[in-house]
Amino acid sequence: MSEHDRDRTSRRASMRATILIGIGVMAAVDEIVFHQLLGWHHFYDASTPMIGLLSDGLLHAAELIAIVAGFFMFSSVRRRQMLAPRAAWAGFLIGAGGFQIFDGIVDHKLLRVHQIRYGVDIVPYDVAWIAFGLVLLVAGLVLARRARAQGPEPAPSLE
Repeated sequence: MSEHDRDRTSRRASMRATILIGIGVMAAVDEIVFHQLLGWHHFYDASTPMIGLLSDGLLHAAELIAIVAGFFMFSSVRRRQMLAPRAAWAGFLIGAGGFQIFDGIVDHKLLRVHQIRYGVDIVPYDVAWIAFGLVLLVAGLVLARRARAQGPEPAPSLE
């Protein structure tokens, strides 16, 4: 395998693993902060409180699966000494931002499974939610582009 092919493979493998981790971490932050600590909503609010609680449990299971699967993939990349740190951070930010935007547009607006908050003017919350996701996503895309442009990264130490 040429150096160029190995670098491309390393970047892709690093990003795939950390995109999953980013999705899982952002879902966990959403669930812990907005569902549990603040109690602003459940994942599915169009039914009874028990169904809302069940939907939160299913979201929690899905986020844990994403985080665990991502870390298994990440450890495989490290074990094969193919970790590309810039690409890994890019993947994490892309996953986190992508989740945030998906949740804000698809879950909140298109499917209407829940809103960020009830009983208040929702527009500032929606703008902040989606804007934060865009910041994360754009930062990840910029970092991914820089990782691609800067070429191979030094092999990380496994110490």
